[in-house]
Amino acid sequence: MAADLREFVEEQSLAQVFLLGHSMGGKVAMQFAGQYPERVDKLVVVDIAPKAYPPTHQSLLAALHAVDLRAAKNFSDIDAALSGPIPEAEVRQFLMKNLTRSSDHGFQWRIALDAIMQNYGALIQAVVVERPFSKPACFIRAGRSNFVTDQDSALIRKAFPQAKIETIARAGHWVHIDADDEFYQTVTGFLTAPDS
Repeated sequence: MAADLREFVEEQSLAQVFLLGHSMGGKVAMQFAGQYPERVDKLVVVDIAPKAYPPTHQSLLAALHAVDLRAAKNFSDIDAALSGPIPEAEVRQFLMKNLTRSSDHGFQWRIALDAIMQNYGALIQAVVVERPFSKPACFIRAGRSNFVTDQDSALIRKAFPQAKIETIARAGHWVHIDADDEFYQTVTGFLTAPDS
């Protein structure tokens, strides 16, 4: 995925970028920054650390995979099908952002769901940063999530020595949804601050 991101950056003729990633996107952002540091001006990683994680998403992936998209006439049908295995409405709404209309006016997943399921074991492994990313980095952790713990600080700073670690206390893992104003202020404050 880091190589895919590099291809996109090159296609867009971007010499350097501010890079922000949440959860799995944060792992991709960390990997990209480690592999291609010359392409990243500043890095923002949201509620994920560069460590391996236990397999906790299989039930969500299975629920998405089990939905019969051919039978769905509208988004409400899909939401209803997901409501049993995923009772939290905000989580369903977030996941359903990965739906799009197909050419036959039905639905299809915008994400490579089968590939994610087949490669899930690799996706939860630790990020390998062979040489520290020495540019500014901001790790935003959610106060109501256990994805980034106090013990992860040393691991983060080993790979990202300039890392600032900010906590948004009232947010769960979906920080940008739970505390959108504070998240926006934290990100824009970091990106617009002069480099130290």
